[in-house]
Order: sequence, then structure tokens, then C-alpha cells
Amino acid sequence: MAAAAAALRHGARVTLLEAGYNLGGQYWRHLAHERRGAQEHRLHHGWSTFQRLRDEISGHPDCDVVFGASVWAIDRHDDAPPVVHVMVGAPDGTDREPRSYTPGRLILATGGQERTLPFPGWDLPGVFTAGAAQALAKGERVAVGRRVLVAGAGPFLLPVVSSLIRTGATVVGVAEASGRSRLTRGWLTRPWELASASSKAGELGGYLKDLVRHRVPYWTGQTVVAAHGTDRVHSVTLAALHPDWTRVEGSERVVEVDAVCVSHGFVPRTELAIAAGCQLDEQGFVTTDAGQQTSVPNVYSAGELTGIGGADLALAEGEVAGTTAAGGVPRPLLVGQRKALRNFATRLEAAHGIRPGWQTWPDPGTMLCRCEDVTVGELRDIAAKTRSRGLRSLKLTTRAGLGVCQGRTCGRNVEDLLGPNLLQAGRTSRRPIATPVRLGELAATLTPEREDPLP
Repeated sequence: MAAAAAALRHGARVTLLEAGYNLGGQYWRHLAHERRGAQEHRLHHGWSTFQRLRDEISGHPDCDVVFGASVWAIDRHDDAPPVVHVMVGAPDGTDREPRSYTPGRLILATGGQERTLPFPGWDLPGVFTAGAAQALAKGERVAVGRRVLVAGAGPFLLPVVSSLIRTGATVVGVAEASGRSRLTRGWLTRPWELASASSKAGELGGYLKDLVRHRVPYWTGQTVVAAHGTDRVHSVTLAALHPDWTRVEGSERVVEVDAVCVSHGFVPRTELAIAAGCQLDEQGFVTTDAGQQTSVPNVYSAGELTGIGGADLALAEGEVAGTTAAGGVPRPLLVGQRKALRNFATRLEAAHGIRPGWQTWPDPGTMLCRCEDVTVGELRDIAAKTRSRGLRSLKLTTRAGLGVCQGRTCGRNVEDLLGPNLLQAGRTSRRPIATPVRLGELAATLTPEREDPLP
């Protein structure tokens, strides 16, 4: 939205492909207009910013917003502009409309998705990602349970707690995996650098107020290491963690819940960027220049694709990308703001980034790849017996990452568990077909009866 609005301000004609059916994406996820609440702003941070961007984009004569647009592939041939292939319609529908676009400038803002580390029982009904719980709370006003524990790492846990509280759930506690000493080093070293990101302080204060008002305990250096139940979760085991996230033996305690929300940070959705030929850095993020242009001419990127930094950084990068893509020059104040927010993102990783000790949490029977029913023990056993270091061959022999989700849920975990000597690391993000497409839909794009057959 920020990129589209900025490009429009600088005279560009814009097509905005939105996978959902409302503007706002994953962050400002809200009820449809006909079902909106009277106090919608209470569930969203920065609601006034959303309204401003929505008003700039909606109805603009030079902006075409396409809802229900699933970009399933990007073709790139030599130096020709990339071709963006889209299916428009309900993802589970059978009558989606195929479209293709060849834009003069392409801005990728596909965001990120949560990463959840596996532990025994994480596949039980009632164990949710924190993002799923927040989506149900914001988008449907549904609480995932009556007695809920939130666990994982990162400040994203706090807005999830606020969303759960506002839908009537009782949050029994928040378990942050990073310990106090690491949190202190990450956030309080050179505190003057945080002054330029002071807006974050007000946001944090609001979330902490919810914790205090509703007496929600916040435990540091602890996490969920097991979930228990048969047809659904009824309790979890919490354990204290060493700085490397290995479990402190003897620290385990059981907490009764009927739902648990888990999030261990985010990974970028880079399928389309990879298909467009964009270069990635060692951490798997898209590299960009000062104007947010990628290694591919006329292809730009903004948001979580370039580094996990939150909504404010995404807004700043989006405005820079939209401005430069339309031939403008970003405001110096905006460039300074982006720099400050990137510093904030660096602190975020230092304080909450995943530590390698998590690999000791799963036992051999812990489900790793849910789509193909591959356990942690099976992955390690096959890797040891085949002595293979190639990710492709290990995917074929174990089937981990070959299911419906194509490794989106388990891919990074599979790579970590296979070790640092793995060849082709990062290939679980390489998906030429980015979203599910029916064979009939593909065939329809090639039928000779079409007046405009698609590539």
C-alpha cells in the first residue's frame, strides 16, 4: 500500500495485486466493510495510517486494485522485463481468471511468514501459530481458546496477547525464549540509537499496559518444549533455557491450557523474488540498493523480503520503492527514518533471533514435515545412512518438504537439522510454482481458442 500510494503521488499508473479481498494485507487484517466493527481502530496499531493509504489508493483514476490475485509464477527471459502470471478469484475456486502482466517497474512486497520450531505435540489441534491466532481475532473476532498460552520469541508475541484479550480469551502467560541478559544486551546497548525509533516505545507501552491490566505474567528464558493431549491440547510443558536455547534439565513445569500460540520469528516469502532473478544475501533476504532496487533492473523490493523489521520499516521501504520506481527522489527525512528502523531490526535479531540449541527440543518421534509425515528421527536417520549432503537428494529420499506446503512450514527447520555442511542450503525457498494451480487452469492459459493466449 505504501509503495502504491507513493508511486501514484509521483505520477505513475499502478496495478496493485492483493491476494486478499480487503486492502491492508496481513497486518491490517480486518472485517469486511459490511461487517466492520464500530471501534475497529482498537484492534489495530496505526489504524489512521491504514485509512490514509486506503483513501489515497481506493478510487484513484490511475490505480487498478485487483483483489483475490494469486501470483503463481514470474517468468524472466534474458534482459526482457519479467512477466507476472496471476490467477484471480477464490483460491479454492474452479473458475479463476488467468491474467499476465508485463510491468515497466515491478515492486515485490510479498512479506514474510511465521517460523515455528517443532516440539513434541506441536501438531496437536489447539496448537496455533501466533499469527493464525491474531488473524482469527482481527479478521473474524474469534478467540482460539478460553485459556491460552503464548510462547516463542520476539515482540510480535505482545500484540498477539492484546488481540486475544480483546476477543475474550484468558492469557495465562507469555514465554519468551530469550533470557534477560540477552534481551538487555540487544535492546539497551547504545540506547541513544533508539531515540529515532521512538514511535516503537508508544506501541510497546500499549501492549505492556494490557499485560499489567490483565495480570498476564511474562517469563523470559523459557519456552514450550512439549504439548500434551489426545484429540486436542490440554496442557504444555514449559522449561527454562540456557543462552543457546538448550533446555535446563529439571526446570520443567506443566501448565493447563486449551490452546497455545507459538511463534519464533519470521522468514521472508522469497519465491517470487527468486523467480524474478533477484539476488539474496547469506541470510536469505533480497538485497537492494538505496532506492530499494534489487539486483534485477526495474525490479524493487520492500518489507520483510529485505529483512525482518516490522510494519514501520515496511512502510518506509515501500514509500522509497514506490517513489524511486516512479522516477522520484525519496525525501531525506524518509531515508533517515528507514535507517533508524533498520537499526531497530538489527536489535530485534540480536535480542530475539533463534539460537541453535532448539534442535535439542524435538525427540526422534516429533513430527517435522506434517504434509509427508516425516519425523525428526527419520530425517536424521536417513541422512546418516545415505551420507548425503545434498538438499535435493535428501528431500527426495526423506520426502521432507515435498508436500502441499512445499516446505513453507518445515523448510528452514529441515535445513537446520541437516547441519551446516548441507549443500544447496536455502533451496527450500525455490518454488517455480509459487501457489497451487490446477492442471485445468494451466491448460486454459494455453488453449488456442483464447484471443490472448498466455505464456
